[in-house]
Amino acid sequence: MSGEPTIVEARAARDAAQGRGALAQRRLAVRMMAGTLGLMALGAALLIPPPAAPGAGEQAMASWSSLRFPESPPQAPSPLVQRIAELGVSFNGRAGIAVRDLESGWTAAHDGDALYPQQSVSKLWVAISVLNAVDQGALTLDDPVIVRRDDLSIFHQPIREHVGRQGYQTTVGALLESAATRSDNAANDVLMRLVGGPDQVRAVMTEKALGAISLGDEERYFQTRIAGLDWRPEFSFGRSFWDARAAMPQEVRRQALEAYLQDPADGASPQAVVAALHRLQAGELLSPQSTGHLLGLMGASQTGPKRLGGGLAEGWRLAHKTGTGQVMGARATGYNDVGLLTAPDGRTYAVAVLIADTEAPIPERQALMQAVTRAVIEQHQAASPLLPPDDDFALEALETADVGADLSLRSGFPAPSPRP
Repeated sequence: MSGEPTIVEARAARDAAQGRGALAQRRLAVRMMAGTLGLMALGAALLIPPPAAPGAGEQAMASWSSLRFPESPPQAPSPLVQRIAELGVSFNGRAGIAVRDLESGWTAAHDGDALYPQQSVSKLWVAISVLNAVDQGALTLDDPVIVRRDDLSIFHQPIREHVGRQGYQTTVGALLESAATRSDNAANDVLMRLVGGPDQVRAVMTEKALGAISLGDEERYFQTRIAGLDWRPEFSFGRSFWDARAAMPQEVRRQALEAYLQDPADGASPQAVVAALHRLQAGELLSPQSTGHLLGLMGASQTGPKRLGGGLAEGWRLAHKTGTGQVMGARATGYNDVGLLTAPDGRTYAVAVLIADTEAPIPERQALMQAVTRAVIEQHQAASPLLPPDDDFALEALETADVGADLSLRSGFPAPSPRP
């Protein structure tokens, strides 16, 4: 027998080798599959965050769950918005108008953000400065004051008739009443000096954050600059100021007036004025006692009865302050009225009508203001259907353009009782 394997043995050896190869391939495939599954498991583990600690989700939620989107500002009723715009556009001159509902906070305005000359409307901010000093204990309304001839001012100053060679003894409260209810320039100038001058009044205005409302100077300096003149003490008496103004070159005076209108030192926006009136009514500017005192003085105002007040309906009340600027020919400047208009049901609206520059006669200016008052009343009645309409209402206006009549006082300046 030779050493060669038989056919049977060769086949057996071949089958055994094939079996070992197939087993090795299966083992390799298993190892590769196991590696692939391991890599997949590792990747999945990297994508899955670890379990959160108890309360961790609540902490994350707290960072955003308290967020609130700001509420949209309340919108003024569209009929009133349209009416205010119509009145402003159709007026023969530059007029700014703003109406603010103190309950809901909406404002309807025409040219409400532009700056307008205030004139004696600025006496409101002087009054707030005086009462702020009272609140701080720096003044009292009973403090005595002696007004002398060199304290006098210009234009409308009812106190002047009481100031003799020895002066006139009065009180802080009496001066405040005359400035607020009679628009007394001399009383206002003395009060401004008592609280520290124009810069101190401006500081109080800044502290109270009154916005786009500024202050000029004492009336005697402020008004003479508007006319292109320098102040002289004799301007407090007789016709001295009017004679000096008439004697100067009219072009010089016109340029001075134009400069004032372009950049009024006492400029204020209608919207800032009604916002300040709102804060005054809300008691945010003064103590409750001082707030009530000033609102009472505004309610007793004796100037401009045919302006905003000429549009009042039965049961409505107005606490207000007027302002009247200089006139050059047919051109009138700074013809204003601002105030708080209160309905019979107690709802109050802050209203400002500021006329910067116009050639419209006084009755037309007053008719604009009366129409604004009437528009507010009509809107209020439309929103309160239980109130009957006032069908008998009619706009009133002066028959003659008489500035003296517009500023006429119903009573003289009362002398205060002597201090003990």
